[in-house]
Amino acid sequence: MFDKFSERHIGVSNEKDLKAMLDVIGVKSVDELISQVIPQSIRLRKPLALPAEGMSEYEFAAHIRELADRNQPYRSFIGMGYYPSAIPAVVTRNVFENPAWYTSYTPYQAEISQGRLEALLNFQTAVISLTGMEIGNCSLLDEGTAAAEAMAMMFSLRSRDAVREGRNQLFVDRNIFPQTLDVLLTRSEPFGIELIVDEYDEYEFTGREFGAIVQYPAADGRVRDYSDFTAAAHAKGALVTVAADLLSLALLKAPGEWGADIAVGSAQRLGTPMGFGGPAAGYMTTREAFKRNMPGRIIGVSVDRLGNKALRMALQMREQHIKRERATSNICTASALMASMTGFYCVYNGPEGLRRAAETAHLAAATVARALEAMDYRLASKEFFDTLEVEAEAAVVQSLALEQGINFYYPSEGRVRMSFDEVTTAAEIETVVSIFAAAKGKKAKAVKAVTESCVPTALRRQSPYLQEPVFNAYRSESALMRYIKKLELRDISLANSMISLGSCTMKLNAAALMQPLSLAGFQNMHPFAPADQAKGYMDLIAGLEQDLATITGFAACSLQPNSGAAGEYTGLMVIRAYHQSRGQGYRNVVLIPASAHGTNPASAAMAGMKIVTVACDERGNIDVADLEAKAKEHSSELCGLMVTYPSTHGVFESRIREIVDAVHDAGGQVYMDGANMNAQVGLTNPGYIGADVCHLNLHKTFAMPHGGGGPGVGPICVAEHLRAFLPSHPVVATGGDEGITAVASAPWGSALLFPITYGYIKMLGAEGLRRATEMAIVNANYMSAALAAEYRTYYSGETGRVGHEMILDLTSFKKDYNIDCGDIAHRLMDYGFHAPTLSFPVHETLMVEPTESEPKEEMDRFIEALISIKRECEAAAGQADNVVANAPHTARELAGAWEHPYSRDEAAFPLAWIGEAKFFPYVSKIDNGYGDRNLCCRNCE
Repeated sequence: MFDKFSERHIGVSNEKDLKAMLDVIGVKSVDELISQVIPQSIRLRKPLALPAEGMSEYEFAAHIRELADRNQPYRSFIGMGYYPSAIPAVVTRNVFENPAWYTSYTPYQAEISQGRLEALLNFQTAVISLTGMEIGNCSLLDEGTAAAEAMAMMFSLRSRDAVREGRNQLFVDRNIFPQTLDVLLTRSEPFGIELIVDEYDEYEFTGREFGAIVQYPAADGRVRDYSDFTAAAHAKGALVTVAADLLSLALLKAPGEWGADIAVGSAQRLGTPMGFGGPAAGYMTTREAFKRNMPGRIIGVSVDRLGNKALRMALQMREQHIKRERATSNICTASALMASMTGFYCVYNGPEGLRRAAETAHLAAATVARALEAMDYRLASKEFFDTLEVEAEAAVVQSLALEQGINFYYPSEGRVRMSFDEVTTAAEIETVVSIFAAAKGKKAKAVKAVTESCVPTALRRQSPYLQEPVFNAYRSESALMRYIKKLELRDISLANSMISLGSCTMKLNAAALMQPLSLAGFQNMHPFAPADQAKGYMDLIAGLEQDLATITGFAACSLQPNSGAAGEYTGLMVIRAYHQSRGQGYRNVVLIPASAHGTNPASAAMAGMKIVTVACDERGNIDVADLEAKAKEHSSELCGLMVTYPSTHGVFESRIREIVDAVHDAGGQVYMDGANMNAQVGLTNPGYIGADVCHLNLHKTFAMPHGGGGPGVGPICVAEHLRAFLPSHPVVATGGDEGITAVASAPWGSALLFPITYGYIKMLGAEGLRRATEMAIVNANYMSAALAAEYRTYYSGETGRVGHEMILDLTSFKKDYNIDCGDIAHRLMDYGFHAPTLSFPVHETLMVEPTESEPKEEMDRFIEALISIKRECEAAAGQADNVVANAPHTARELAGAWEHPYSRDEAAFPLAWIGEAKFFPYVSKIDNGYGDRNLCCRNCE
């Protein structure tokens, strides 16, 4: 008999602890509590239509290996933005497979995030250096969405005159990856942007364009000089974005040097697997002048309270919860874990290693090109980096290539495209040449290696790159391993302690779920490989889509959106397409409660919607009368409602069905934000409540890791009438019959991560899924009750209970003790904890979500820490120099001169158990103002 996974995943697994917690809450059973939390009218009457019992970890390991073995990872020369990469084993083992790296949160609490902040700063520094730009962000989602972010950025940078003139055209070169063009089509239409797709060297700017996008090298491999084109664009007031291959920039002139304004792309081939399409770090770099329009997160250098160098996220005023409907981007998740891997890849390889990798790819292409020309094949271009396009009978070549276990890309019946990479060997070159020889009925001659460049002299890189010390110091594995470990020890992750972030659900990322990501059958698959080579992935995807649809009570699912915010946007675009299909495209008003997370209005704005805010009452619930009035007022143009359930305040609103009915009666659709789905699974669901579409944060409810700020996955589930509009893809058939154009570069988004959620569902089963939800609610109510004498819970339901999270009221602390919630967050670091969510959704509060994964002992430690800090606040009243306001305290400060009125012991070891595994913050409180006034986004040490 195997252990049950649910007993390993759920932290409170013994009856003694559970009874003690229920006693504190004041109920006799879990069922009694759940009946007080979730309105009976929306409780599921039957269990989920999934196997009741889950697989054991052993059974799942065998099952997932069998799925991986159904994939046939042929040698891929498909390219098109996805390439085999020589991923350093030291990075795989110490970062990708290390819970200290993959379970850490977004570095909002900078003082306990210095390690991953430095890793991300290294990524920023590398892409800035390679692209020849001045500023960069710490990763986007993929190349297609990065290009779309650049489009929106250029659009928002229009001058007043350009806006007044109605400049709304974007030139896009025809020789661009089709998936990038498709995402641009999706994202441009709601903004009223007109795409002009043409040949860059034949196009004449008219003055109606605000920007242009080109690919470098072009999709068919050509290396083209865009300097005259860029000058012509600038002369007409248009900005230029280039989608640039980072590895090529080791040999090609940097975009910043020939005049590009923005560079975007994917960093996948610099040290991360193809993974059937993702995740990989997208990137964006630009000029200093545009820094305040740049989307995403930027890591900057500042100083701490003691004057020491300290890193933090800079320019956070663009965050969606501030700009809301005025936001020009809804991006929330990044691909931080993959960006860290790319940063370490660049650290390990340095400039000489990148050049060696680039030359391997380039000279392989050059060698094959010469051999093909000798056989009278015609090439699309004689000037290329790593990609050749050849005139040949695609069907014949494909048949021969498959016999050799090789995949090429076939853009048409008469053309074959192939991309070489840093792992191409001489034997593979011989095999490729032999395939083309056989296609002509010839026997291949011995291949002579080419050593001269096929890059035009004017476009060969002359400028240095990766000159910073960090890229020139760690060449041995011992050195890099210790550097990674040094950074790891500066951070708090779930490997250290509980991270009780409300709204973010930092639950256990079980090792049994993470292990399959390292299987070659999942890692080495190209997303555009023939479907019959990806049977394991296709079976996994079909099973996961079905399971998620069952759990949410809907008919169909799309896994393409590669972040939660992307899921929000996709859900709205699907609703929009539905209305358009019925001749009601004029429906463009979206109702959004005032309490909603900021990405909701930002996503609605990006979908071209008019936002109408619905008021909340004094208990934090949606004001139903206000909603009904506004739904009626806008009934002729109502698109829908965006509602989070349970609410952003952590409460199951009892009138949710009335809310849904009011929107439907006015002709709108209901989008349910799945951020709080961890409180619904197995007990209720969006479909049963009456919603039409929901998105899911798989990195929250379904156990995917946060990875220091990403990757995330944000699939959507839809009712039957919306199935036809699920997103499609221009290269691989997916989505509905009338599907919207793509929302991500890859057909199934970040597919490498799917085994995590698939395994979570398979190992928990219907009973385990329900029990996980119940215990998430029990844990939150236990903490709320245990802290009630010290901290008021700001909002609760009609029965006085919270859902899976609660908001602790600190609004009086500034007045009573001259201490704010930020000070308390910093003091928690001295206790070895990451702070809960600060000042969201209510200013000067802490939003706490313990999740179902935490044992009672850990929750009790956290409760004890908060009570101890409350005592410290009381003792500090009227004293400027106090232990809370000065937090956190570093080991260096504690060992140095000491002039504070409190002792070193009080600063470092306020409770006895802290000494058992003391975490010392690497820096003290960071001066954010200094960092903004002296913005530096590169690692120059």
